[in-house]
Amino acid sequence: MQMSGKVTTASGPVGSQPSLWNRLPDTTTVEETVEALKQRGIHAEFVPDGAKALSRLSELIPSGAEVMTAGSRTLDEIGFTQLLKSGTHGWKNLKDAIMAEKDPAKQMELRSHAIASDYFLGSVHAVTHEGEVVAASATGSQLAAYAFSAKNVVWVVGTQKIVPTLEDAFRRVREHSLPLEDQRMKSLGYPGSYLGRILIFEKETRRNISLIFVNEQLGF
Repeated sequence: MQMSGKVTTASGPVGSQPSLWNRLPDTTTVEETVEALKQRGIHAEFVPDGAKALSRLSELIPSGAEVMTAGSRTLDEIGFTQLLKSGTHGWKNLKDAIMAEKDPAKQMELRSHAIASDYFLGSVHAVTHEGEVVAASATGSQLAAYAFSAKNVVWVVGTQKIVPTLEDAFRRVREHSLPLEDQRMKSLGYPGSYLGRILIFEKETRRNISLIFVNEQLGF
């Protein structure tokens, strides 16, 4: 699938300027990106809002499954983080178990187990119109699960993260996502954030990878 020009919305091109990184693309662009993802072995779908995304996550994860989450503003915003912490579900919350463990050695063992969890949930920083997925990280803690180890990976992604090309994806990470994450970390009393690793996800042939596009501005 070739793309001519920029991803567009009623307000103009997406990806041409940092000020436009949060524009929602039109439905046709989203649908074309969904199809491109499917061609790469990613089960992609498009939902209207965060409430529906939360409902779909609850449907996708079977009772009794081990669930691990990457740090994700998107999961916070749709209410999944709160739901997972509430315990009002049938899943095994691996992150809570990790945070509750005070012994460093035992906590590291739990973290090693968690990257191979039944379901690993999070988000990404950009998705190209051709279906390439880009996730950036300071430490890379979520990237092993995304790239290889987790049996099922589910990404929830606001459609403002759709960009025309990989070049635009890298620009979005550096010009938009990183400054916002740096600001967030400093607001919490940390020194800030940095760009340590970038994962380019091209194709999946053996695991179950799902991406839920949400027609809202979610995450960075």
